[in-house]
Amino acid sequence: MYSKLAFRNVLRSAKDYLVYMFTMAVVTALMYAFSSLFFDNELTGLFEIARMMQMMTGMATFLIVLIVAWLINYMVRFMLEKRSSEFGIYMLLGMKKKAIARLYMRENILLGVFAFLPGIAVGILLQQVLMAILKNMLHVEYRFHPTLNKYTFLITLLFYAGSYLLALFRCKRRFKKMNIHDLMNAKRQNEETKESHEGIKRVMFPISIAVIVAIWTIFPRLSSVGAVCTFLIALVLVIYLFYVGLSAWIMCYVREKKKGIYRGQNLFLLRQFSSKVRTMQFTMGTLTALFTIALMGSSVAMMFSDYENKILDTKWPFDVQIYSPNVEDEFQDDLEILIKNTEIKDSYIYRVYTNQTNQANVWMYTNLQAFGNMYREKDGRPNMKKIEKVLKTEGVYCTYDTYMGLSDYNYLRKMLGYKQITLTERQYAIQIKERLSAEVGEMPKGLKITDATGDKELICGDIYEEPFSQDGHNGGDYILIVPDKVIQTMKPYYSEMAVDLKGKTPAGLMKELDDLVPKEEQDFAGHADLPLDGNSCSGSDNIVNYSETNLVRDNAIPEVKYMLASLIVPAFYMGLVFLCAALTVLSVQQLSDSAKYKFRYDVLAKIGLERSEIYHLIARQLAAYYLCPALFAMLISGSIMVRVSKIFIIGTGVHTSVLQYFGISVLLFFGIYMIYFMETYVGFKRNIEIKK
Repeated sequence: MYSKLAFRNVLRSAKDYLVYMFTMAVVTALMYAFSSLFFDNELTGLFEIARMMQMMTGMATFLIVLIVAWLINYMVRFMLEKRSSEFGIYMLLGMKKKAIARLYMRENILLGVFAFLPGIAVGILLQQVLMAILKNMLHVEYRFHPTLNKYTFLITLLFYAGSYLLALFRCKRRFKKMNIHDLMNAKRQNEETKESHEGIKRVMFPISIAVIVAIWTIFPRLSSVGAVCTFLIALVLVIYLFYVGLSAWIMCYVREKKKGIYRGQNLFLLRQFSSKVRTMQFTMGTLTALFTIALMGSSVAMMFSDYENKILDTKWPFDVQIYSPNVEDEFQDDLEILIKNTEIKDSYIYRVYTNQTNQANVWMYTNLQAFGNMYREKDGRPNMKKIEKVLKTEGVYCTYDTYMGLSDYNYLRKMLGYKQITLTERQYAIQIKERLSAEVGEMPKGLKITDATGDKELICGDIYEEPFSQDGHNGGDYILIVPDKVIQTMKPYYSEMAVDLKGKTPAGLMKELDDLVPKEEQDFAGHADLPLDGNSCSGSDNIVNYSETNLVRDNAIPEVKYMLASLIVPAFYMGLVFLCAALTVLSVQQLSDSAKYKFRYDVLAKIGLERSEIYHLIARQLAAYYLCPALFAMLISGSIMVRVSKIFIIGTGVHTSVLQYFGISVLLFFGIYMIYFMETYVGFKRNIEIKK
C-alpha cells in the first residue's frame, strides 16, 4: 500500500518539481560525461601530463558533489516543509512516524530514479560529444561509438546515490524529532516576517555596495595567499549582509510611505519581495555565490579558449626548434633521430650571441606592463640590485642581452616565408613578440649598440613582430639583430637548430628527442626543460608559458591544448552545474509558493485588475526575484573578471576587449536563465488559474 501511495504522490507532485527533476537529469548527464575522462585510456595515453585533466576534473567533481548534495538536501527539506501538514494529518489518522518517514524516503528515491535514468541516457550521448571535441582539439581521429561504460556508470551512481542518501538520512533524523504540532506548523514558520532594528540593518545595504565598488581597486593589489583568502572571506560576508540590508531598506521604504509605493502595484510587489528576501536571506546569499562562481568559471574558460584559437597555432613557427647550451654543438644526435623519423626539407644551425651587457634586459624589466613598477626605484630609475638578482635566478631573460647576426636572421626568415630585411653598417633591428610590439616603441632610446670598431653608435632601423619562436630559443621576448661584422665581435652564447619538415610530424618525435637528455634534466612531463643557467630563458609570458629545449610544433600544440582543456573543461562543467543548481532553487521556490499566491492574485482580480495586468504583475514579481541574485553576482564577478581579463590580455597578447570574456559568459548565463525563468512563469500562471 505504501509503495502505491508513494508512486501516486510522486506523480501528483511531479508538476511542482519538474524543474528539479530536469536539473538532476542534467547534472547526472554532465557527471557521467565528465567522469568518463577518468577511464578513457586512449586519451590518458597521449601525453605524460594526461593526469592533469583527471586531477582538475576530479577537483571540479568534488566541488560539484558538494553542491549537488546541498541542492538535494535543500530540496528534500523544502518538500518536507511544504508537505508537513499532509504528514501531520497522516499521524492524526494513526500512521506511525517511522512509516511516514519510510514513505517520504521512497518518494524521494523514486524522484531520484526518474531523473537518474534519462540523465544516464543523455550522458552517454554527451560523453561522445565531449570526446569528439577533445580529440578534434588534439588532432586525434575519433569515431562515434556510444556505449555504457560500467566504471563511469558506477562512479556516477556512487556520487548521485551518496548525495541522495546523505540528504535522506538527515531528513530521517529530523522526522524523529518532530511531532504533530511541529508538522502542522512547519509550513508557516517561513511565512513569518519579524521586523526588528530595521533602521540599523538597512545601513548594511549601502555599505555592501561600497565594498563591492572597492573590489575594483583592491583586487589588482592582492599579492599574497593570505591577502586573497582574507579578500574572499570578506566578499562572502558582504554577499550575505547585502540581503539583510536590502530587506531592511525595502521595509523602511514602505514603512515611511514613500511616494513610489503608490505607483501601480509597487506596494504589493515590495511587500512580497521584502518578505521573501527576509525569509531566504541565507539561501539568496548562497545562490549569489553560486552565480558568481558560475560566471567567473565560464569567463576563465572563455579566456583560455580564445588564447587557444588566436595565439597557440602561431606561437611556434618552426617545425622543430632545438636549443643547446654548448656553443660548439652541431646537433648530430638530434639530426640522426630526425632523419630516421622524418623527411627534412631544410635545417639550419646557428648561434645566438651576447656582448655581455644587459641594457635591453634592464629596459624590458622597467618598461613592460607585465612588470609594472616591480624593478624601479621610487624616482623611476631602474633598481639594479633587484634586476641583477632576478636575471641570475628567475630566467625570464638571459643574464646578458641576446643578439643574432643579420645573415642568420634572414635565413630563418626565408625558412618561415617572411620577407628578408636589409641593414646598413650603421643600423640594427629588434625582433619582438607581437604582443609586446605596442610597448617597445621607445626601446631604442634605452639601448646603446656600437659598430664593429666600437666607436660609432648604431641606430634602430626597424622593429619586427612576426612569430619567431621567442620563448627561450631565439631570445626571450626579444632578440637584437646586428650586421655580421658586429656579431663577429661578440661572444657566442648558445646554439640553436631550426628544422623545416616535409609531410606529417610523428606523434612521439618530441619525446624521442627529449630522451637524449638525462632524466634529471627533464621536467615533470618528461620534457627536456630549458636549464635557465644564465644563457637560457623563458620570456615574460606569465599566463601560458611553455619553454622546452626541444620544440616539435605538431607535438607541442596538442599537448598545450590538452593542458588548456584541463582548465577549460572543468571550468565550464563546474559553472554549468552551479548555475543549474541555483536556478532550480529559484524556480522550485516560486512554483511551490504559487498556491499561496493564488489567493492573493484572486483578491487582486476581484478588486478590478484585468488578467493581463495580473500576468504582467507575475512577470515583474518573478523578474525581481530572479534578477536580484543574478545582477548582484554580475556586479561582483564583473568587477573581478574585467581586471583579470586585462591581466590575461597583457600576459598573452590576445587581441580582444576586456569585456568580451565576461560579456559572452553573461549571454550564456542569461540564455540558460531565460529557459528556467520562462518555465517558472508558465508554470506559475498555470498554477494560479486566474478566472474572471
